[in-house]
Order: sequence, then C-alpha cells, then structure tokens
Amino acid sequence: MNKWYEYTEEDSIVISSRVRLARNLEGYRFAGKMRDKECAALVQSVRNQAPRLEGKEGVKYYSCCINKLSEMDKTSLQEWYIISEKIAQKEQETALVMSEDEGVSIMVNEEDHIRIQAVTQGADLEGAYFRANRADDCFEELGYAFDNRYGYLTTSPLNAGTGMRASYLTFLPALTMTGKIQRLVDEAGKYGARIRGIPGDGIKTYGYLYRISNQKTLGCTEREIIDNLKQILRQVVDEENKYRDYLCNISANEIEDKVYRSYGVLRYAKRISTEDGLTLLAQLKLGRDMGMIPIPRSVSLYEQMVRIQPANIQKVCGRSLSGSERAAYRGEYLNKLMESYKI
Repeated sequence: MNKWYEYTEEDSIVISSRVRLARNLEGYRFAGKMRDKECAALVQSVRNQAPRLEGKEGVKYYSCCINKLSEMDKTSLQEWYIISEKIAQKEQETALVMSEDEGVSIMVNEEDHIRIQAVTQGADLEGAYFRANRADDCFEELGYAFDNRYGYLTTSPLNAGTGMRASYLTFLPALTMTGKIQRLVDEAGKYGARIRGIPGDGIKTYGYLYRISNQKTLGCTEREIIDNLKQILRQVVDEENKYRDYLCNISANEIEDKVYRSYGVLRYAKRISTEDGLTLLAQLKLGRDMGMIPIPRSVSLYEQMVRIQPANIQKVCGRSLSGSERAAYRGEYLNKLMESYKI
C-alpha cells in the first residue's frame, strides 16, 4: 500500500494536512504520574483496540513498543513526524499504533495517554479530521476523561477543550526569499494561528517548509478550528502565489539559474550535508512548481527531503553510518536520484 507522501504532488504549496487529538483515559493518572505497571496496562489496553480500528477503516494496522526500538528507528520516526522527541526519550513503556499507509498513527503514553494523528496529502484538513475522528470513536470506548465545562482533560491546560491541534505543512519559498514571512507570522497570530519553520524553532527553516496550526483549543469547536485555519491558509496561498509571480517577473533568469545549479550539485557532488540537501531539493521543487525544470509531479520531492535526513539515510543504506559516511552516501543517493530524472 502506498504511503500518503508517495502520491503525485498535485498542490505546489500545501504538502499535507494534519489533525492531532490529545486524549486521556479515566481510571489512570496523567502520564507524568503513572508507575511502570500502569504504563504497561495502558499500552496493552490501547494496543488491543487496533483490530477494531482495522475493521472500521479496512486498513491494516501495526503496533510496537517505542521504548524497545533502536535509537535509529526512533529518530527515523521523528524525522517523519510520526512520533515526538518526548516519547522517544521515555524509559517507561510506550507504544505506537500505525496504519499501513502511515496516514493514522497513535502515540500511547506520551504527554497524554493517547495522541491520535491523521495526515492527508495536500490541503485536505477535512479528510485528516475524518480519519482522526474515526480513530477517536474507536478509543473512546476505553472511557475518556471529560468534563462538561472544560472538555477533554489533558496534561497541559493549553490542550484542554477539544484537545485538537490542526495544521498544514506548507512550502513557502517566495515569501521566504522576499523577506515577507515574518509579517505573515505576525498577521496569523492575530487570528489565533501559529506559523513556525520546519525543522527548528521560530521561522528558521532549511527547505522553505512551515507549519500553520491553531493556537486555541478551549472555548471553540472542532469545526471552528478547521474553518479558521482554512481561511488563514487561503490568505497564505494567495500571498505565496503573488510573490511567486513577482519573483518570476523581476528575476526569472536568476531563479532558473539557481534551480539548475542546485540540480548540478545534487547530480554530481560527492558529499552533501543534510542542510545543503534540504536547501537544494527545495530549490528544485520551486523550479519544478514554476515550470522551470522538467521534473514530473509524480516525484514527491518532499519525500526525498525526509529520506536524506540523518536516521532515514542510514535506513536507506541499510546500516549505521558515521557523520562523514552519511554525507558521502547522501551524495551518492542524490546523484542517482537526479540521474533517474533524465534532465
């Protein structure tokens, strides 16, 4: 079964939509207060629901204990944004339940007892919410901690209420290159949304990647969160398209030159760092999206941006590599990838 990120990139700006739901079960203390036996019981209880979820979705689900994975496997899952750094570092029993297409994943015993995540390609927040909600209905049978006034009770008060964090992963090269991204961050904040660079804090980014998410979970409904984010996204997309047209009008030749230089480095360089690889692939994606370089949309350049990261490039290679070896293998991997495009 294809993963959600392996399909044709139809949307040049919105890479994916994501919905996360934070839930806790009645009868258990919050995760930070639980003892080892309680953690084990919680993990088993949630993992036992996987067959019921398969029946609802018609998709195969797998589960594992995160605390028993290798460091490389845990880091790889973090690079795909399937698990968090927090759960990767926990020594108590934790688990991951994930669909075969990687569109739905459930972290067990992270900050909250259950963190449901659903991801869809492109600007399909409705689809992500549908899958997350279906999983939510399945686990609700275990008995959620809920208050009529405060909604779903969570470890952090910031997640109470709906317990929902919705977001879009976006590709915003024109706004970044023209220095307009900070203004956009400030404007989004006025409407209850947050824009941050991926990876890292603030607006720092290596591949023009930004996540747009809701800030408020209490005092609003899931529908209001989704509708507000959709409206903000429309404004972001309009701004990005406007500045892409602007760049095309004033410096199309310079951008095209940069795109083909990026292709040349990716095609022939023998050693490539993670940061350089992300930047170069982002330049290539910009060129493809603007019709400057004939790379088909059936090629997911975002997928490659994840595959070249430290843990995943080692998984591609099939063995553990030192930092120097990773740079060399990343170069070899990207050389072959560019050759396959036959440009």
